[in-house]
Amino acid sequence: MILRPGDAGSAADHVKVLAMALLALPKPARGRPILVRADSAGATHAFVADIVARNLVFSIGFDCDQRVQAAILAVPADGWTPARDQHGHDRPGAWVCELSWLDLSGWPPGTRAICRRERPHPGAAHKMAFTDAAGHRFQVFITNQADPDIVCLEARHRAHARVEDRIRGAKATGLRNLPCHDFAANDAWLTLVACAQTLVCWTQALCLSGELATCEPTTLRYRLWHTAGRLVRHGRQVILRLQRTWPWAGDLVTAFQRLRALPARC
Repeated sequence: MILRPGDAGSAADHVKVLAMALLALPKPARGRPILVRADSAGATHAFVADIVARNLVFSIGFDCDQRVQAAILAVPADGWTPARDQHGHDRPGAWVCELSWLDLSGWPPGTRAICRRERPHPGAAHKMAFTDAAGHRFQVFITNQADPDIVCLEARHRAHARVEDRIRGAKATGLRNLPCHDFAANDAWLTLVACAQTLVCWTQALCLSGELATCEPTTLRYRLWHTAGRLVRHGRQVILRLQRTWPWAGDLVTAFQRLRALPARC
């Protein structure tokens, strides 16, 4: 995460954040295939060119401008393929197609545009400015992945929505309001929030299981972080005593045991 002025452009910041994210990866992971996903704010030529220059692949949301809308409306009725979710199960009311006739000559060679058509759920608000006569909503993304299975590519792209979970978690960890008037002080606050969220994520991955491994920071704060305890000394040892009747006392003890069992380099 980086803090930037509200009037700053997105391309340079996307390039900077990508470089930071790649440096944060463990060295063995840097040689593996890496997919960069982003919403439509990342669909800039400078950002995509930087991804390609790094020999990475991308999957980025694309605005439905007039050219894209015309390409979508030109899809024949039998040109849509039923969509699937991230688990490979059919997703009723959703279809996918590739807009192979859309002009993408200004983008890197091999760039493809894939569209998702979805029937709105009953009572859902229409947030999209563009719908067809049947009321379908459309979402388009561009990618340079060569996989011919567009259904798989579309499901893979939609998984980037997990970023919203991290944003919500960051807000619950102190990022909902920046506390200072000074930009540098707020930048330091952002760094502290990122460190705290990183510790929470690794704790959930290494020490917790079940619902606690995926729950929100607010839930963790109530069930674990704020658990009452008492430090006692016995036999030259410091012992932490927890209330036996606390519903999640066993989970906290198990988390401490898993933490102590981790290798020194973990």
